[in-house]
Amino acid sequence: MKSLDVKIWSVRKRDTKRPSYDVRWSVAGQVFSESFRTKGLADNYRSKLMRAARDGEEFDTASGLPGSMAEPKATLTWYAFALKYLAKWPHAAPNTRDGINESLASVTMALLNELPGRPADTELRKALRNWAFVLPGPDDRDLPADVGNVLHWVAKASRPLSDLSDPALGRAVLDSLKIKLDGTAAAAETVRRKRRTLVNALLYAVDLGEFRESPLAAVRWQKPKVSSEVDPRVVANPEQARSLLHAVSYVGGYRRARGRRLVGLFAGMYFGGFRPAEAVGLSEPDLTLPDSGWGTALLHRTRPSVGKQWTDSGQSHDDRGLKNRPTEDVRRVPIPPQFVSILREHLDTFGTAADGRLFASEGGGVVSSSTYYRAWQEARILALPPAVAATPLASRPYDLRHSALSTWLNAGVDPTEIAERAGNSVEVLLSRYAKCLDGRQEVANRRIEDLLREYE
Repeated sequence: MKSLDVKIWSVRKRDTKRPSYDVRWSVAGQVFSESFRTKGLADNYRSKLMRAARDGEEFDTASGLPGSMAEPKATLTWYAFALKYLAKWPHAAPNTRDGINESLASVTMALLNELPGRPADTELRKALRNWAFVLPGPDDRDLPADVGNVLHWVAKASRPLSDLSDPALGRAVLDSLKIKLDGTAAAAETVRRKRRTLVNALLYAVDLGEFRESPLAAVRWQKPKVSSEVDPRVVANPEQARSLLHAVSYVGGYRRARGRRLVGLFAGMYFGGFRPAEAVGLSEPDLTLPDSGWGTALLHRTRPSVGKQWTDSGQSHDDRGLKNRPTEDVRRVPIPPQFVSILREHLDTFGTAADGRLFASEGGGVVSSSTYYRAWQEARILALPPAVAATPLASRPYDLRHSALSTWLNAGVDPTEIAERAGNSVEVLLSRYAKCLDGRQEVANRRIEDLLREYE
């Protein structure tokens, strides 16, 4: 039917229990309509109809749709779509790529039909994680025979992408994100990260015209609650922090200096509030180290530990700017005399790496997260009594940063200044460290007691 016989009416809101918006049009006198949850979706659908009418497309009298909006005949599987979604890879940070890979692998395993010859779950996950959802993709490189067989089975067994229009299936897929491969419960933060990738992928499917709106919009699902507050049990007081830093120097013996060369790295997290990747990337030209008094560190470079398959360079460490900042941004951090002294001693003893980095492995390379994590665990055993070592106190190197920021807040330093030094917003700072502030209850109790006494 020619577009001259088409009449497209305006978007109309329906006042129902769950408000919706209708798009109504007629083809050869026959009225058609579609309902949408939001006015924006309805307006977008109406614009597509109007564009097709202006371009002179033919409208089908059975479906009421032009050829450009007709349902595609070919069925796209979830696995094939997920491979398309990897087009976003070049624009993502390495750790984000790792997260995308893990999320797509989890959803793919949840959307497999039970066909004969199913490989073991460990083989499926290995093939998806190491070969399918990385660039270059499996179609652009040679695969080992066993991996090729596994991915061939996945391609056949993968359910159609359109099946996610069923809310029950969508809920089942979301529930599968709560379970790890070994059958144990996944952490709430892990579930949140995987769900975010799935949501983003389905919005991409909307952009490709596979759905009119995200099918997850119709799914009622309780998201796991993620706590952003720092556990006050991990915060070390100044005496404990000094004891831990001292113990690091004994790790690995004096001659090998496995721990001594890392004392300054951990001190940066405690005295400067550095993130671990910021401390790893610290270079001598970025420091001002006077003979006495406070010094300065200009942070502009991070060296996070990631797998080789996630970086463009093929190196285990990425080389990036500051977290959540423009690449060229610089953060100026005053460093106390104690830290200045530690850095001066480190430079006198170990010098720098070839590229000016302060902290390097025994071979001169970038210090890996596994290296400093192992050293930290050994230092905890040396520094803390067994009963204390069994608690979460400073259980991770990152907890030194938590200890630093908590100490500054309890010292009465202006939160705006602390947030600037730490590279956080004031809102994030106060919300994360609210439970780590000592003395708040006593102050509140005194004020309430004083008020009550006025009426006695």
